[in-house]
Amino acid sequence: MKYVIKKEKSVSGKTIDYQKDLNEEQYRVVTEAEGASLVLAGAGSGKTRTLIYRVAYLLGKGIAPENILLVTFTNKAARNMQDRIEMLLESKPKGLWSGTFHHIGNRSIRLFTKELGFRANFGILDEEDALSLIKVCMSSLNKPVKKDEYFPKPKIIRSLISFSINTGIALEATIAKRYPYFFPYAETIKKIRDEYDEKKKNSNTMDYDDLLTNWLAILRNSSSAREKFTQQFRYILVDEYQDTNMLQAEIIKELASRHGNVLVVGDDAQAIYSFRGADVSNILRFPDDYPDAKIFKLETNYRSAPEILELANDSISKNKHQYEKHLKAKNESFQKPALVEVKDLYEQADFVAQRILELRDEGTPLGKIAVLFRAHYQAAELEMELTKRGIPFVVRGGVRFFEQAHIKDVLAHVKILLNPFDEISWMRALSIQPGIGSIYAGKIFDEFAKAGSLEKVMAKGFGRFLPERAQKGLAKFKKIIKPLLREGIKKRPDEAIRAVVEAGYDSYVMTHFDNASDRVEDLRELINFAHTYKSVSGLLHDITLRESFRGETIREAPSHEEHLVLSTIHQAKGLEWGAVFIVGLCEGRFPHPKAAQELVEMEEERRLFYVAATRTERELYLIHPITRYDYKMGTVISRKSIFIEELDENLYDRWDIEEDSEKVIDLDEQ
Repeated sequence: MKYVIKKEKSVSGKTIDYQKDLNEEQYRVVTEAEGASLVLAGAGSGKTRTLIYRVAYLLGKGIAPENILLVTFTNKAARNMQDRIEMLLESKPKGLWSGTFHHIGNRSIRLFTKELGFRANFGILDEEDALSLIKVCMSSLNKPVKKDEYFPKPKIIRSLISFSINTGIALEATIAKRYPYFFPYAETIKKIRDEYDEKKKNSNTMDYDDLLTNWLAILRNSSSAREKFTQQFRYILVDEYQDTNMLQAEIIKELASRHGNVLVVGDDAQAIYSFRGADVSNILRFPDDYPDAKIFKLETNYRSAPEILELANDSISKNKHQYEKHLKAKNESFQKPALVEVKDLYEQADFVAQRILELRDEGTPLGKIAVLFRAHYQAAELEMELTKRGIPFVVRGGVRFFEQAHIKDVLAHVKILLNPFDEISWMRALSIQPGIGSIYAGKIFDEFAKAGSLEKVMAKGFGRFLPERAQKGLAKFKKIIKPLLREGIKKRPDEAIRAVVEAGYDSYVMTHFDNASDRVEDLRELINFAHTYKSVSGLLHDITLRESFRGETIREAPSHEEHLVLSTIHQAKGLEWGAVFIVGLCEGRFPHPKAAQELVEMEEERRLFYVAATRTERELYLIHPITRYDYKMGTVISRKSIFIEELDENLYDRWDIEEDSEKVIDLDEQ
């Protein structure tokens, strides 16, 4: 049925002029999306506005609030939509079901706990609680795993179990795919999972994943639950459908099985979260799952200048598996994106910092500027340059490169080389070893203070006062420290860091962090970063002195505009700025080198580039470092990223950078 309505009273009595408030594309969705409907909402096309007007429209047609389900991905998005609906209606639609998948799942399950074998007052484990319970399960095995230093840590086990559940991939296959070096422990991990599930049941608790699995279970296995929810939810609206995983898509199918009124909004061109279990095929196969589905497109972009969209459209058109879309700009023409080729990572940092200051002087607040990168390590040189220039910045969704745990762990060992009486560094370096907690770490340091030199620490017999397990931990610490005692290594900071990493810390990373491969990559780039320095002391002084720049401001900008934003592209999705820099656009860096092996992965990398490019309103700078240093291969010539190579050259301008003398940093000589 097609509604052609220009004005209509909402449930609150307020008259809403839908044709005036919406563009033609949005209006069609709001008034025509009966039955199964897929809304392909391009970047900056007003998808949230469309959703809230659709809710208002349904309420105005007489649909009761409790018969509408609005599902979002984050609590922030849920609050934002709820607030905007209330503002539009000038009243609160009591009874409307809205919230995240987990919120709605929790609310639904509590009405049918008996069918699941739980009591009505079941508790919910947060991530910290879940990890604690995993540890209990590890301890209760017949063969304790605590003594096996290569066994994955609780956080990794939790991540494996969760990924398996949300993707529907068997646990063994998940281990083989994500952490193949843990496959020998697959049977033990399965036993831990089974024990974990049993303990949750016995303690009347569920974790976040259970809120989805049990929600799906009652919809499939409880006739009363299925009857209630499929009958109640006459209209289902889902935001960011491209980010749904297997479980979430199946839940929506079950809920929509009676009335068939399911409207999903998303953009396959912005599907970038497969590492979290999101499955882009959910949105790509929507017409197959719902054969009578209507497809709407929101292609009018209210964010970016046309030159930005032309480049983004050209890039994403290279993907094979996608819905064809072409974003059209509502904003006026501005200037073409700039391709800036720089000599190396240091010239990249210098250019970006200088251009940011120029933009600041031209009237763009720091808070309206962002630097985006594929991986965190690509910000190392830039962070240093920004702090030296006193340009305040924040790292969105994380900590600064040099403040990450694995970076600080490695540097703690190197600090001991420079200052053997640095107790804080001793405590950090020792505490990562098995069997050595803060108490034994303190005793070891006290023993060292009496001995007076690192050479005596390395001597046989040092540490005999420790119990056996702590002695083994100390032996591992010695193994890492030993290469640092080589003659001349204080003048080779890159070799000092490399020695620490390769003497055992890389193995520690693989077993202790669920994003181990990213952290190992960070460590490799830390070695490359250190190559520029002539001494260990120069490197450490420079890193330490960064702190003194934190409070400085640029030309007394208002506090709410104080900070430039640095962000991975994944963390930047959904945000926008006036000017955006995308750094590190070279072969082997972006796209990620592993992506070249699989078409599916390469297409996700291209979507990542598309997301980055469409974050800006007016100015886009694409930075290509021509060379980079690799400690295994020396200076490497880096071709432009394929995402630049494949673009029509007429879509961007080339900016030339004047040659500058090479900078070699040595604070000892300053």
